[in-house]
Amino acid sequence: MLVRLLKLDPKVATPAIKLRDDVDYVPIDQKFLLGQHFSAIAAAGPIVGPILAGAMFGWLPALLWILIGAIFVGGVHDMTALVASIRHKARSIAEVVREHMTRRSFLLFLAFIWLALIYIIVAFADITASSFVDRST
Repeated sequence: MLVRLLKLDPKVATPAIKLRDDVDYVPIDQKFLLGQHFSAIAAAGPIVGPILAGAMFGWLPALLWILIGAIFVGGVHDMTALVASIRHKARSIAEVVREHMTRRSFLLFLAFIWLALIYIIVAFADITASSFVDRST
């Protein structure tokens, strides 16, 4: 369904092929793409979310978070962001926003990204720090 919705065509060359310079644009074998995608998706949602859901509500909400959230929310988000990037010469989403929106929108988007990254750092630090707390008393 996403393939039709996003109008994907396997015959269209990617920026790695069109702009190949063997520095920034280097085509790779498809077998490496899945591993690269999983290393890029690891962030607060797929890691911290299930941990907190499991700690607060048990294993079933954690499993549901992984199955429903990671596949249907994270997968769709990542797929659409990847397609948008590829359709704009493999540029970042911030650069795509700069091209299609006003300067104010671009600056607000950058502020949102900065705040989201701060939140992720805080969440990881909080989970790491709380793992050292003795809760047996």
